[in-house]
Amino acid sequence: MNRQAQAVILLLLGGAVLRASVTDQYLNYVKPGLRGFLIAAAVLLLLTGAAALWQGMRTGSPAPDGHDHDHDHEHGHADDEDGHGHHSPRVAWLLLLPALGLLLVAPPALGSYAAGRTGTALTAPSDFAPLPAGDPVRIGLLDYASRAIFDQGRSLGDRRVQLTGFVMPGPDGTTILTRMIVSCCAADARPIKVALGGDLPPGIAGDPNEEQWFEVVGVYDARTVKDPVNAESIPYLRVVEAKAVATPAEQYES
Repeated sequence: MNRQAQAVILLLLGGAVLRASVTDQYLNYVKPGLRGFLIAAAVLLLLTGAAALWQGMRTGSPAPDGHDHDHDHEHGHADDEDGHGHHSPRVAWLLLLPALGLLLVAPPALGSYAAGRTGTALTAPSDFAPLPAGDPVRIGLLDYASRAIFDQGRSLGDRRVQLTGFVMPGPDGTTILTRMIVSCCAADARPIKVALGGDLPPGIAGDPNEEQWFEVVGVYDARTVKDPVNAESIPYLRVVEAKAVATPAEQYES
């Protein structure tokens, strides 16, 4: 791989990162707060690639006598180093894969496949603040599950809460409402799971349509079920209302 090819790869990679950063695509991989860092990194890659391409074109231009002395010098230098004249190992072409993946494939956010193979992840907070005003009150799955498991629902009372997530089959024939939470990026994503009880509408009950997102309204249910992956407790929500919704742009909870 010569310098021009290396520069083109940098430009492709920078363009792919920039394209993902200025659209909602980046939310499939990192938290919203990291958008500025992604844009800065993309601009740096583009500037570096452009500078390398310009430099390579300058040093690669033929000398006035029509003979490319710079090429002879670089070629001779490579021959001295490894005896073959290769500018860089062929494995460097694998750097094209991340750029092509972002430009052509655009991997989706983690969903039911990852959640079904990872146990529910809960952490006990030091205290439970009063729920915000409103009926129903919109809270995250992590907030509900933490209050239901570690506070036994005392801070929930009989308040109606609204949760949003995708559905998937759970243990003992249950239907699970799930959402992935991230601390930084998709690499550390973990699922938060809430079992749904009550009169469930079609699309949720029985064999749920995996990856379909639902907005559910319900009240605290003291029952729990064990997660078969890590044996942690999954709390229940007694559903009183439910409706299918479009997949949100920000699918991770943080």
